[in-house]
Amino acid sequence: MTYNETLDYLYRQMPEYQRIGHMAYKEGLDNSLALDKIFNHPHRRYKTIHVGGTNGKGSTSHLLAAILQESGYKVGLYTSPHLIDFRERIRVNGTMIEKDFVVDFVEKYKNLFEPVMPSFFELTMEMAFLWFAEQRVDVAVIEVGLGGRLDSTNIISPDMSIITNIGLDHTRLLGDTLPKIASEKAGIIKPFTPVVIGETGSTDVAQVFIDKAKLLEAPVVFAEHYMSNFASERNETTWLFQCDGYPDLKGELQGMAQDRNARTVLTAVEVLLETGYNIPKEAVYKGFAHVTAITGLMGRWQQLRSSPKIVCDIAHNAHGLQYVAKQLLAENYKTLHIIFGMANDKDVDSVLALMPKDARYYFTRASVERALDEKILKEHAAVYGLEGTTFASVSGAIRAAIENAGEDDLIFIGGSSFVVADALPLFT
Repeated sequence: MTYNETLDYLYRQMPEYQRIGHMAYKEGLDNSLALDKIFNHPHRRYKTIHVGGTNGKGSTSHLLAAILQESGYKVGLYTSPHLIDFRERIRVNGTMIEKDFVVDFVEKYKNLFEPVMPSFFELTMEMAFLWFAEQRVDVAVIEVGLGGRLDSTNIISPDMSIITNIGLDHTRLLGDTLPKIASEKAGIIKPFTPVVIGETGSTDVAQVFIDKAKLLEAPVVFAEHYMSNFASERNETTWLFQCDGYPDLKGELQGMAQDRNARTVLTAVEVLLETGYNIPKEAVYKGFAHVTAITGLMGRWQQLRSSPKIVCDIAHNAHGLQYVAKQLLAENYKTLHIIFGMANDKDVDSVLALMPKDARYYFTRASVERALDEKILKEHAAVYGLEGTTFASVSGAIRAAIENAGEDDLIFIGGSSFVVADALPLFT
């Protein structure tokens, strides 16, 4: 098979949750454990760090990988979803997995893994673990796919777990309250293994983590308390962070939630230092300042064009889009154009209630089965005073927005990672 034929096989035989939604979700670790046994537990050959939470997992994972790489470690990075190329999910020192390995993995092992009937995520996770082993990485940063307790990545025994925050998302699968979701996310806490909680949240949510950590005798560190003197200031191009040990720390990622991610990562660095990792201060400065070049991170308040200014962001739920909405209102522009689409299993109304009313909307749908019909999205949006036109494709919406926008206008592309995924190739 060619590389593209191999991807077609994977999508066809093992439907991807990101594309079709809950029907592709397989609850439990039985498949992951069976696959891991077939491949002789490759993740046991290197150190791992596990990153979960509702939002900020990707930024946190990439920042931590960049810092570890700049510290001299050979670093594996497993994240999801991808935006342009499947291989974005599996990187070593920022370089994507080789196409030949993807093809050979399927051809060589499909007779072994097909009887297990794994999901797309389960199989690609094991592919990543094997690739990291063959590349002899020192440590791999592993992002949770969905939830935590029953996520397929939860077979690893990490040096540290990180839970970035808790928000309402995937409520059909994880629970309809924040404590219920926190309980699922807390499933990645391991016995005697330190866990960093990025955002404390409500008292009820914090207590979930405290109780689980106590039960497993796992040291728990709340970043907001650990770095109580943390301060941040944002300008048009960078964040500037201040805290003990890292004065005048410049952050490349521009999104308004990045100060919270930064505090989480800096706390995680301190915990790793206590467990024996060698992380020079200079590596922290370089990792924060050059994370996109080091790791290939995309889609986090990423500027695609300057005149008119075009920005995209993959935030896809109310917990994440609240920061995008605030950031849009803080930008300077003559007219705001918003290209917007969502997945059909999201809480559309809670998101639309946050979005700026003083904007021209281009409601669209991404090229995946999970995409919400743009006409339905427009109907929901009208209830919240959001007016605009519908487009059957992201490319069509972008063309229209560019035609209508003046040089001093701002075009934002978002609402779903799938919308951003359709948009990015148009600007490369």
